[in-house]
Amino acid sequence: MRSALKTPTSGFRDRYGAWLEWVVVALMIVLAAEVTLGVVFRSLGRSLAWYDEVASVLLAWLTFYGAALASVKRAHIGCPELVERLPWPARRAMGVLAQVLVIAFFALLGGVGAWILPVLATDALVSLPSVPVSVVQSVIPISAALIIVAEITHLVDLVAARAPPAASGPSLSEGTQ
Repeated sequence: MRSALKTPTSGFRDRYGAWLEWVVVALMIVLAAEVTLGVVFRSLGRSLAWYDEVASVLLAWLTFYGAALASVKRAHIGCPELVERLPWPARRAMGVLAQVLVIAFFALLGGVGAWILPVLATDALVSLPSVPVSVVQSVIPISAALIIVAEITHLVDLVAARAPPAASGPSLSEGTQ
């Protein structure tokens, strides 16, 4: 999906978003196939020992990679009505501060996530002892890095903007007046 408004990072963000969409769709397909396989085997009376644990891992991965995709698309829940009422310089300053705080949070999350991986390297999944827990938990630092890339692109665009972005439609506050 191409951005209507061209910004310094819109081309990169479009390609990055498309790649993340493929990752999320692939995870959804694998999860759906795994759940279907588990249901079929259970209905045949031959339950798969690893079914529940793998489904949980895939759902967690889907959630984390989906969060990165939502960051690219600016689709996370927000309440911008108060900030939208500020003059453009104050609105941009608030936006920059918010982006810096989000980036700092995910840098901390990713750093702690990466720090803990060697500790988890000796643990394995219960139903699949050949799969280290560190592989499962690697989604935390990886998705944190993916979210940081997305947030940096928005920060660059915000800093480079000389005028407020055009409204994409009526805001929530306009519908309540």
